[in-house]
Amino acid sequence: MSRERDLIHPRDEIMKTMERIYRYRMTTTSGGNLSIRDDNGDVWITPARVDKGNLRREDIIRVRADGAAEGPHPPSSEFPFHRAIYEARPDVRGIVHAHPVALVAFSICRRVPDTRLLPQARQICGEVGFAPYALPGSEALGRSIAQTFAEGFACVVLENHGVVTAGASLQAAFERFETLEFTAKTVIKASLLGEVRYLSDADALRPRPAAPPSAPVRSGPVESREKELRRQLCEFARRSYQQRLMISTEGVFSARLDGESFLITPHRIDRHALDVQDVVLVRRGVPEEGKVPSGSCPNHWAIYESHAAIQAVVNAYPVNATAFSVTAATLDTRTIPESYVFLRDVRRASFDAQFCDGRELARLASLRQPALILENDGVQICGTSVLDAFDRLEVLESTAEAMILGLSLSGGAIHTMPDEVTAELDRAFGLL
Repeated sequence: MSRERDLIHPRDEIMKTMERIYRYRMTTTSGGNLSIRDDNGDVWITPARVDKGNLRREDIIRVRADGAAEGPHPPSSEFPFHRAIYEARPDVRGIVHAHPVALVAFSICRRVPDTRLLPQARQICGEVGFAPYALPGSEALGRSIAQTFAEGFACVVLENHGVVTAGASLQAAFERFETLEFTAKTVIKASLLGEVRYLSDADALRPRPAAPPSAPVRSGPVESREKELRRQLCEFARRSYQQRLMISTEGVFSARLDGESFLITPHRIDRHALDVQDVVLVRRGVPEEGKVPSGSCPNHWAIYESHAAIQAVVNAYPVNATAFSVTAATLDTRTIPESYVFLRDVRRASFDAQFCDGRELARLASLRQPALILENDGVQICGTSVLDAFDRLEVLESTAEAMILGLSLSGGAIHTMPDEVTAELDRAFGLL
C-alpha cells in the first residue's frame, strides 16, 4: 500500500481519507480537518465551511511555506494548530482532527483512553496526551496542542473538543485516530459489563511470535481454487471492516488450501483496501517469498495442523465482543436461539495463550464451539468456510451487543433460555 500512497496526490489522499472518516460516522458535516505536509514544506488541508461528506479534490487548499493559500476556499479555521504541530514535530507529515463520539465523551470528562487495553492500541497509539481547552481556531489552542505533541505524544485528546492524531503520513495518523476511537468505544462498552482489565506495560508491548522467514513455496502455477480463496479472503476482510468487525490495522482471515498449506491476510496492510496479491500463501508454516503474514500466522497453522475439518479461521475486533474480552463478563449464547445454535458455549483463552506456539489455541479450537474470546485481544472464530466463519462472527457480535444493551436496560439482569429450551434446540438442530 505504501508504494501506491507514494504516488497519490495530497488532494486525493485527503479527500479519500475524509470520505472514510465521514462514512463511518467519526465526524460530522462541518467537523474535522485533515492535512499533509509536502516535501517542499507546503501544507495541503481541508477547507473551511465545506461539506465534509461531499468533498471534491479541487476543494483541498494548498498553503505554501510562505503562508500564501491557493484554492477556492479559505483553509480550515484550525490551520493554526496544524502549522504549530508541524513546526514542533519535523517528523510529522500528516494530521487528523475530528470529533468521534467516544473520544469526545472522554474529552468532556477530562480523561484519555488507557491504550494498555489491547496490545495493538498501545503499539499503534502509544500513551495519549491531553490538551486543555482553548478557543477553536486560536493561536492559544495551537500552542497548547503543539506543546503536547512536542512532549512526544502522537495522539492528543482536546478538552471539550475532540482528538488530534499525527504520523509520518496521513495514513499513519488515520490509523492512530481509528484505533484510538475503537479503544475508547471498547472501554465505554466494557465499563457497562464490569471492571475493565488492562495489561501491564510489558504485556501491552509484547511482540507476537515471528513467522519463519519467507521462502519460495510455490511449486507450480496458481490454481483456480487458490484464486477463489484469495478473492474470498479479501472480500470478507473488506466486508468485516465495513461492518466494523475489524479496524484498518487489525483483523485476520485465513483459509485452508490443502493438507499442508493455507492462505492468510498480511501484516499491517489496510483491511479496507486488501487486494488478492496481498494475501500470503503459507506452506508447512513458511510464508511465500517477499511477503509478511499476519502475526497470528503461527496460531492459525497450529489450528489447521490439529483440526482437519476446520477450513477457515478469523481473528477480529468487533467492539461489543471485544468489550467482553477486556472484562470477566460471560458472553452467554443462551440468550437467543440463533446464537446458541451457531456458537454454542463461548469459551475463553488466556492472554498468554496467544503468544506461545499456538498449541493452546489449537486445543481450544473447535467447530462444535467455534467462538473463542481472547483475553484483551478480541475474538477468534473457526468455520467450515470463509463465509461460515464470517457468519458466526456477525452472530457473535450481534449477541454481544444485545447482551450489553439488555444489561443496561434491565439494570444488570437478563433472561436466558432454560435447560429444556436448549435441549429442544439440541434435538431440533442435531447439536447433540
